[in-house]
Amino acid sequence: MDGIQVNTPLDLRGMRVFKGLVAPTLQSEIVEDLRDVIRAAPLFSPVTPSGKPMSVRMTSAGRFGWVSDRGGYRYGAVHPSGTPWPLIPPRILAIWDAVSQAARQPECCLINFYDEHARMGIHQDRDERDFSQPVVSVSLGDDALFRVGNTVRGGKTESLWLQSGDVVVMGGDARLLYHGIDRVKHGSSRLLANAGRINLTMRVVT
Repeated sequence: MDGIQVNTPLDLRGMRVFKGLVAPTLQSEIVEDLRDVIRAAPLFSPVTPSGKPMSVRMTSAGRFGWVSDRGGYRYGAVHPSGTPWPLIPPRILAIWDAVSQAARQPECCLINFYDEHARMGIHQDRDERDFSQPVVSVSLGDDALFRVGNTVRGGKTESLWLQSGDVVVMGGDARLLYHGIDRVKHGSSRLLANAGRINLTMRVVT
């Protein structure tokens, strides 16, 4: 697809980081696609199972969406409103096809919106059933400091600034590394009219 430039990735503890993979014009087109998704499945503010509010707002597209509430972390077939999740836009699926090296298509595209105060604590993506399938993460909007650790909590970590258009593939031995977003550099991108960061993560769920 026009607007996807696959280059030699950086290696971050086994994660493949494709800097600037998504061209600016395609980024803007994807943002418009996401507006349609959010109209069908509005952003909501999740809480942890302990009842603590998360600082990101989220929604999903695909066969499944990811939800977090007092019932736990899980995938579900419907938005909290009870409506089915919308389809994953083709322009987003094209990024998966370009870098995932996976035979299967993603069943969920989790959409997280970060304002200037949001962060994501260090965590593993392990609610999926098949860890041989990668997670593909797309950054849009403001710069974010991405931190990667180990397969168990604790120990030395490494960090890298992600810019709009960067794509990270978490697969193979790096699939279950702990990772998170420490902070967002508010206003560092002009992609979104009111600043902020959108992170898309595509996953095979079943």
